[in-house]
Amino acid sequence: MEETASANNATSTPPGKRRLKLVVSDLHLGKGRVLESGGINSFEEFFYSDKLCEFLHYYTSAAFDDAEIELIINGDFLNFLQVDYKGHFLTVLTEGVCLEIMKSILVGHRKVFQAMGEFARKNGNSITYIVGNHDQAMLWPACREHLNETIGAPLRYKNIVHYFDGVHIEHGHMQEAANRMDPRRFFLKKELAEPILNLPFGSHFFVEFVLKIKHQYPFIDKVRPFSKMARWALFNETLMTIKTVFQLIGYFARAVFVNDPRKQIGFKRLMKIVLESAIFPDLTESAHKILQDERVHTVIFGHSHVYTYRQWEKDKEYFNTGTWTEVTSLDVVSLGKITKLTYVYLEYPQDGGRPRGRLKEWRGYHRIEEDVAVS
Repeated sequence: MEETASANNATSTPPGKRRLKLVVSDLHLGKGRVLESGGINSFEEFFYSDKLCEFLHYYTSAAFDDAEIELIINGDFLNFLQVDYKGHFLTVLTEGVCLEIMKSILVGHRKVFQAMGEFARKNGNSITYIVGNHDQAMLWPACREHLNETIGAPLRYKNIVHYFDGVHIEHGHMQEAANRMDPRRFFLKKELAEPILNLPFGSHFFVEFVLKIKHQYPFIDKVRPFSKMARWALFNETLMTIKTVFQLIGYFARAVFVNDPRKQIGFKRLMKIVLESAIFPDLTESAHKILQDERVHTVIFGHSHVYTYRQWEKDKEYFNTGTWTEVTSLDVVSLGKITKLTYVYLEYPQDGGRPRGRLKEWRGYHRIEEDVAVS
């Protein structure tokens, strides 16, 4: 664990002062819905800037003047992998390239970062940023410094895990082979003109394979369960599906034999990745394993895009915050597009006990009309 805290920390709340923590993940902010040219950005996945601003304003309002609130961004907040750099989607990501990509995201969602600044500058409030697999670029010092400058307050950054008072929070990508980063080597430097991010195999696969399909089928990674979508595609887009399968086999073959240390993987690891792979990975078992540690009573993940709550034994709880992006369900019980702006609300009781979590959905303020989100 990157940060440890004694159980006694839970009793440090001043009398009459509430302590709250809000956990969100997988917002996937890109360059914005509308490009500078005026066209629609088909790669934008986050359509709820106004509701996110309302969320931040609500928890900055007078109703919470008596509260200390920590906003915990649990990874994949900025979607570096799905934002181009001068018209190209890259896997060679230097600090300078990542900084320019981030600047374009900040422009595309200017109101969000203004609201974050108002939240962070309120006395007692703070923001913690946990790095995910789509925003691995937030490991770069320049990106962190620029985001701090934009918001107007210093953020706390965690590379993998945020741990406090028996609560273990991490994005979740470290629990699967495809997207697991090497914690001993976040950057590649050997025989390079300048350091680059050491991206996991899943990031290379997304940029070099999935994005090409998304040009024609933007929804391809937003449908669940993936097995039903694959069957639907086989019957309704037969030629495309067969062609994609052969391209996939070719991509995996090149990954085994390619003479590029950034992307080369052994056959044994490739098989592990293939067997584990899922568009929406189930992290329940990973959470259960972490909860075997007697110091941990609550685990919070994101990454899977599926909001979840599970309880084991007495007071061993797992939350998944879900996503604020659209998901299309092919299950009969939830057929159609689903968007739930879910988050985990942690509150310390006044009697000094352990923090208690609740899975909540942000509904936003009432609106008479709003733009329909299309891609």
